[in-house]
Amino acid sequence: MQKGFTLIELMIVIAIIGILAAIAIPAYTDYTARAKITEAVGALASAKTSVSEYYTSMGKMPADAAAAGINTAPAGSYVDNVAYAKTSDTVSTVTATIKNVNSTADTKKFKLTGTGSVAGVTWACATVDLDQKYLPANCRST
Repeated sequence: MQKGFTLIELMIVIAIIGILAAIAIPAYTDYTARAKITEAVGALASAKTSVSEYYTSMGKMPADAAAAGINTAPAGSYVDNVAYAKTSDTVSTVTATIKNVNSTADTKKFKLTGTGSVAGVTWACATVDLDQKYLPANCRST
């Protein structure tokens, strides 16, 4: 009576584990990078709030980051710096530069575009040069 596994059975199990690892490790790496970028998008909530409050009270977008009350060097661990730009009296952008995510995403940027109306400011996020796969689902264009 035979007990245990044969060599071919063990080799098949090792091959299956290797295939699963080859698929799972890159997917996990992308997932953790996306989670960090999502946290960076959340870190800009105070900038969005400041711009929205300014627009609601003044009826136009702030002229610069200082007028909006935006901290351009946030303490978050994944945002290196924040830039603010006024496009018109009703449109402005907040652009964040990424750090401490991975070698592909570091120094890349994404932006939040605020559009003001009588109902307030609505925000849309998009990439500047950051790969789409790292953006949160609600920010991806495709």
